[in-house]
Parts: sequence; C-alpha cells; structure tokens
Amino acid sequence: MISILIISGILLFAIVFALLFRTQVLLNVLKGSYNKRVDVAGNKVHGILFVIFMIVFFVGMFGYHEIAKKDYLPDAASIHGAEADSLFWISMIVILIAFVITNILLFVFPYLYAYKEDRRGYFYPDNHTIERIWTIVPAIVLVILLFSGLKLWTNITQTEAPANSTVIEIMGKQFAWQVRYPGKDNRLGEYNFRRIDPNNEFGIKVEDKSSEDDFIPRELHFQKGNPVLLKIRARDVIHSVFLPHFRVKMDAVPGMQTSFLFTPTISTNEMRTKTGDPKFNYELACTEVCGRGHFAMRFLVVVDEPAEYQKWVASQKSWKSQNEDYFAETLKKVTATPKATETKVHKDELSSL
Repeated sequence: MISILIISGILLFAIVFALLFRTQVLLNVLKGSYNKRVDVAGNKVHGILFVIFMIVFFVGMFGYHEIAKKDYLPDAASIHGAEADSLFWISMIVILIAFVITNILLFVFPYLYAYKEDRRGYFYPDNHTIERIWTIVPAIVLVILLFSGLKLWTNITQTEAPANSTVIEIMGKQFAWQVRYPGKDNRLGEYNFRRIDPNNEFGIKVEDKSSEDDFIPRELHFQKGNPVLLKIRARDVIHSVFLPHFRVKMDAVPGMQTSFLFTPTISTNEMRTKTGDPKFNYELACTEVCGRGHFAMRFLVVVDEPAEYQKWVASQKSWKSQNEDYFAETLKKVTATPKATETKVHKDELSSL
C-alpha cells in the first residue's frame, strides 16, 4: 500500500512539474520572449504518440470483441431473428469501415503533416466531386438499410395471425407474467378490464363462447416451426416482453394491445446441444424497471417439437373446467344485466376518471 502511495506521489509530482513548465512557456509566448515558433521535436513525439495510440486502440477494440464472443447470445432461435442479426452485422460492418477509415486519417495525419519550417499548406477550399461521393453513397446505403429494416418490422408487428399460427396472450402485472392460450377453436375469448378480480386475472368475458376452452398454463410453450402471434397487454404499468434468444422485444402497455409475430426454429433440446448446457432454458423476461419486484418477472419458455407440443396442449385443462362455479355464477350475473346498462355503467366510470 505504501509503495502504491509513493508511486502515485511521484507521478503526481511529475505531472504538476510538466504543467508548470508548460504554463511558463505559454506565459513567455504571451510576453513575446519565446522566439521558437513551433517545438518541432515535440510535434514529432506527439505525432508518434498519436499513431501508437491508434494501434493500441484498434488492437484493444478487436481483441475485446474476440474475448467477449463467449458472452454473446447463441444463434437466433427464430426466422426473423436470423434476419435481424444479419441486418445488425451488415450495419456494424458499414459503420466499422467508416469508423476505421476516419480514425486512421485522424491519428496518422498529425504524424504525416507535423509542422516543418520548409513546408507550406496548400489552400484547398472544396471539391464538389468528393462532396457528392460522401453525401450520395452514405445516403444510398442508409436508404437500403432503412427499407430492409422497415420490411422486417412490418412483418413482425402484424396484428392478424397467419393461417395455422398459434395466438397467445401475454399479460404483465406487478410482478408476474401470465399467459393465455386458445383451445381447440384456436380463438381467444374476449376480455374486459372491468371483469378482473382474484379469480379472473385476465378479465375474461365468460359469455363469449370462445373463452370456454381457453387455458392458462404456468409455462410458455411454442411449437417449433409454427408461427406464433403474441398479443401483449399490461394491467398496471408498462412492462416489456423480452425473449432474447428469439430476438423478440415488445412493450406491454396498459390500455392498449401490442403484438409480435415470429416463428421459433430451434427446440429447447436442440439449443441445449448447441450451447453445450444441459440445463439451458429459454425465458421470458421484463426489460422495464417496473418496481421493486421487477426481478421476479421471469417466465419459463419451452420450444417443443410438433408432437411434443400437441401432447402438452392436450394435457392442459381449460380455465372454465377449473373454475366451474365461478364461471356459472358470473355468467348468470352477466346475462341478468342488460347490455345497455352495462355500457352506461362503463361510460360513467370512464367519465369519472
């Protein structure tokens, strides 16, 4: 500890001494008593230091990339995820080319064009050809990247489910995720936030026939190779659906529904083999800091082969079958309440907000 303090003290003394010397030189320049126009030797040293810094910087940057590869996410486990990764790396290559060229010029020029008494600068105010090139070429590249990304974004934010796809509702609340699957009719029952209570977390409308076979599992299962349309909402604050291995991220917003369409391509067992981790599991996380219990918003995700998925679906019990009494009592209340009255009560509640 003492040796560290001694070394730090020596370095600090050297820095202060150098600054004092530099301050004295600047004062002499202002007084006119410093006749040397430029410190040629100092310029040369600084030029060499610029080049050394550039080399160390690039070696460190690319070296760190190689070291950090082990912490990167594995290959995307969805069709659009592979496309998104491809677009990302294309963008990175384009940016990297421009970055490397500009930084080489930035650090090499001070060395090549250090001041010399016998050299004069050439007055070169503009070059329209060069200006057109570095304006038009980046514009074309950016437009191509923009439309490629827009096409991908349009595909994944569809609100209508393609044929043979699975529609799954994901609802965020403080502090847990809940999911709801359609039954054999492949249609989710309607919901109304006014119906939410301890037994009916989703606010499901019991009078909607489509809701009778809906089921609410404790795990999120996807079928490999089958499109999945996530219908996303929140009950309280903004949450964010994050499935990193599928490159899925979409906010869950109170009062509105968002959606995300994707197709899983790698089953859980296949990913365990690819990663060499027999305990690997996909997970649904929340990327919004939604409160003190934010850490608890993790949900197990399983990607099954088609036969395994059908077997899992067949083993699930509908929400109605697990809440027969509640379902029947609520249905009686709803059918006994005229729709006009229910609508008026709803409007009165909204006007009081």
